[in-house]
Order: sequence, then structure tokens, then C-alpha cells
Amino acid sequence: MPFRHASPPLARALSARGFIAPTPVQAAVLADSAKGRDLLVSARTGSGKTVAFGLVLSDLLLKDNEHCPPPSAPLALVIAPTRELALQVRNELEWLYAETGARIVSCVGGMEPRREARALSMGCHIVVGTPGRLCDHIRRGHLVLSQLQAVVLDEADEMLDLGFREDLEFLLDAMPKERLTLLFSATIGRDIATLARHYQNNALRIDTIDANTPHTDITYRAVLTDPSDITGAVVNILRFEEARTAIIFCHTREAVRQLHTTLAERGFSSVAISGDLGQNERIRAIESLRHGQARVCVATDVAARGIDIPELGLVIHASLPSCPETLLHRSGRTGRAGRKGTCVLLVPPARRRAAERLFQAAKITAIWRGVPTKKEIAEADAARLLQASILSDQQNTNNNTSLQELADRLLTTHTPQQIAYALVDLWHTHLPLPLDVRVLTPEMTRHNRFERHTRITTQRECSRRQYPMASSWFRLSIGRADKADPKWLVPTLCKIGGLRKQDIGAIRINNHHTLVEIAQEKAQNLADQAINNAEGIKIESARPPARGEHKPQTERRFTKRTKTETRSKVFSN
Repeated sequence: MPFRHASPPLARALSARGFIAPTPVQAAVLADSAKGRDLLVSARTGSGKTVAFGLVLSDLLLKDNEHCPPPSAPLALVIAPTRELALQVRNELEWLYAETGARIVSCVGGMEPRREARALSMGCHIVVGTPGRLCDHIRRGHLVLSQLQAVVLDEADEMLDLGFREDLEFLLDAMPKERLTLLFSATIGRDIATLARHYQNNALRIDTIDANTPHTDITYRAVLTDPSDITGAVVNILRFEEARTAIIFCHTREAVRQLHTTLAERGFSSVAISGDLGQNERIRAIESLRHGQARVCVATDVAARGIDIPELGLVIHASLPSCPETLLHRSGRTGRAGRKGTCVLLVPPARRRAAERLFQAAKITAIWRGVPTKKEIAEADAARLLQASILSDQQNTNNNTSLQELADRLLTTHTPQQIAYALVDLWHTHLPLPLDVRVLTPEMTRHNRFERHTRITTQRECSRRQYPMASSWFRLSIGRADKADPKWLVPTLCKIGGLRKQDIGAIRINNHHTLVEIAQEKAQNLADQAINNAEGIKIESARPPARGEHKPQTERRFTKRTKTETRSKVFSN
């Protein structure tokens, strides 16, 4: 029996779920040296720790029996940092204890507290909850801990990061002194060690991971991305990878909202998870991912904590993580339970060095590349079609007479080539279209610093700023009266015409219109895209401004700098 320490009902539940052998954390907590002791365990998300502490609790709940005693006051308490993780833990324990008759109650924020109070009053064996809601039930007398024999702190580091220290101390002080205390954390920092010293008795330290060690089942890729093409890069990466389920991390709620809207418009079945959503909306979003109704989840870091999505094959960092711990925690959503996963970081060229330092600190080796092109995506689609199981699995077809008859009729009325064309067309019908994006390769960006230095030096040598290539002028229907400003005009023009900042030359703002200089090679593209643009700005071709007209601010600054440099030379002489 692979779980020799597990009681028969739990062993059968594990076998039914396909558990063949214990994971490292499960084997460590079930060892004879850990039996009956407080445990301080470092284990990352997805390592099987829920089953691990579920097996440890079984010794207290079952006591060599196959069924739990009649429910009364709870015997075990599991504390989790977020609602999603608490509900996930409850679901895991329910199938693990399905044959034992154990009654498990959850107490989490965002749910109806009176319903939870009624469930507690009916008796239970295990309570799973978040710190704030558990404290509230204790203060109201709904949750009685007098018979508690064990407590589990799951992802304790996150609970401290989220500011639950006082709630945790309140809960631990309200429990009987004679109890089993199991503390699980991804990292054992100073705060966790202090908490363990105060509330654990001669705890056994179990390290199943090294600090900042990456998942070995995850392939890391760093994609150089133009900051104005983040959305296009996400679309093309999703299409190139075609993972069954993917999650995209953004820093802010607004970024989540915008990206989710764009993906939905492009035809991706997606959901968003952020602090703007209510609890019921978040639960529905997660369930739609687990049941395959949605394929992509766009989320913020805090909202995605504790989310466990089966078969999550792709993680995209639309915004660069702030530290190695965040990178590893985000990436740890995939590559779980022995499955392979892919993690992609979108890196603007200006932040390439920061990304390299991040990889070095996290001990990660990433493959650098550009955004997948339409040609690469088409080749990947062709490979997936040729390897599709529907082409090789004939079992269902052979057992279905109506399908066989229809296939025979198709072969008699159409040529094999016509049928193949129809299959390819149907295959591509449900696939969202990739986007044209600017591809930045690692070789291109290595020379950016030198090119920028050369360009600035050349400009300083000129008595007057000149655009370095042939250009055309355009007239915009907004001016100083409309609060026109280069700070937002430049990104707006880039968005409308697919331009880069270096494609835009002088900007001359007048009272009621603005003249803009555009590189000749991009002028026609801007003219085509400017028609009925979403920004509502009328853009039309214009003649170059006559000599002596209002100069742009950049030119005035350059003239002033030149005079200052000249004055310094006179004084030095």
C-alpha cells in the first residue's frame, strides 16, 4: 500500500484519486519521527500539503477506527489566508474523509455568517476558515474551541503578509494549551520563526524546498515586448501556447479589467479575478475555469492567492514581478502534482536588466525570445492539428454506425482533398486571430543603448534639431484649448497608427490644432488607421510648417542648452 500510515478509508480515497506514492512533504509528515509532534513545514503551493495534514489529523479524528465519533465541538481547526484557499482546503478534506463520516464546516468572509453559525451549532469535526471570520464567530460564541486537539496554519507567511498577525494570536490564545500545532509556510522567515517559538512546543522542522528554488517542472521564457504591444503580446502567446487553462497576472485592477475586456473581444473565453468582484462572482469565475467553461483567467496577485486550477499549463506575467518570491509564487500556479507547465514573462527592453537580476535572485534560467509571430502561430496550429487525437482515435467512430454512414457518403460525394480543406477550415474557425506586433529579439535590444547614445550625440552636434529621416506632417484637430500635451499625444498616436516613439518627430501645438512630424515610412499607415479612429481625433495630411512658425518645446530647450554650453566655453577660455 503506497500510504502505509493512512487508515483504510483514507487509503481507499487516495487510491480512487490516483495517488500512487506520497509526495516529499506527505512522506515527511507521515514519518515515525514526526508522529504526534508539532511540525514547522516549509512547502510550496501544489506540493500536496493539504493531503499531508489531512492524513496527520486522521490519527486524532479516527483513533484507529474507520468512522469519526458523533459531531460536537470541533476537534481540528484549519486556518487559511484567503477565502478561495479555505474553500479549496475544505473540498480536499471532504473527498479525503468521504468514507469516515467526518463533518467539515467552512467559515470565510463574504459568506452568510448566520448560515455558518447554524452549521457550527449542529456540530462538526473540522472547521476551515479565514482568520477574520473565525475570530468573529469566537467573539459571538458560535465557535467553541474547548475540545480542539489540533490546529493547522496553512500558508502562514501569506497570512502575516496580509496583516493577520493579531487575529492569529487571538485564535491561538483561545485554544487549549495541549494541542497539536502544524504550521505550513512557503518560507520560514523571522516572523514565522517567532510565531512558531511562541505557539509551538518542540516543533520538528521539515524543509521540503530550498529558499527561492524554482519549480523543476516549469519552463521559463522571457519575451521582449514593446510596452505599447503588451495586449498583442498576450494574445499571440496564448495562441502560440494553446494551453488548456492559463492565468495572466497584472499589477492593478484597472489593468485586469482592460486586458480581460480585450481578450473577450478577441474571442477568448476568459474571466477576471480582482478585488472589485464580490465573493459569489469570484467563486463562479474559478468554477468556470475548473469545469472548462473558461480558458483564461486575468488576475491580480492578491486576488489569485490560494487559487488551485487543475491542468493550468500556462502562466503569463503581463507585469514584471517585484521580487523573486512573487515570481515563484505566481509561477507556482502551474507545474503542480508532477505536471509540466510554462511561465512567460513580458519584459520591456528598458527593464531587461531588472528581469535578469530577478532571474538570478530566483535561481531561474529563462529562454529569451521575441513575441510569437503570425507565421510561428500558424506552424504551431498545423502541428497541433496533425497530432490531434480525433484523427487517430477511431474507437468512437467504429462503434457509431451513423457516423460511419455519413463518412462514407462524404467520401462518395467529395474528394479527400475537399474534406481535408473543410477539416482545416473548421479547425481554425474557433481559434482567435493573432495580432501583428513588433517583434523585438535579444540581438536587437543589445544595441539599443549604443544607438540611443549615438542619436543623442548627433542631435547635440546640430545647431537645430533635425528629424533623422524623411518625414511627413499631419494636422490633428486638437490644440492648446483642448489641453493637448505631448505626454498623452505621443502614446495616442502610437496606439492609433501602430507607431513607435522614435517614429514621431517635432510636435507643434497651436490654439486649435496640432502639427506632428511622422517618419515617411510610417506616414501612410497612420493615414490609413486615422480614419474613424476610436480616439475621436481628426487626423489629416498637412504641409510642413513655414520657417519662423511656433517652435516645439523640445527645440526651445535645445537652443537654451546650446547657449549655456557656449557661455561655459567662453568663461573657461
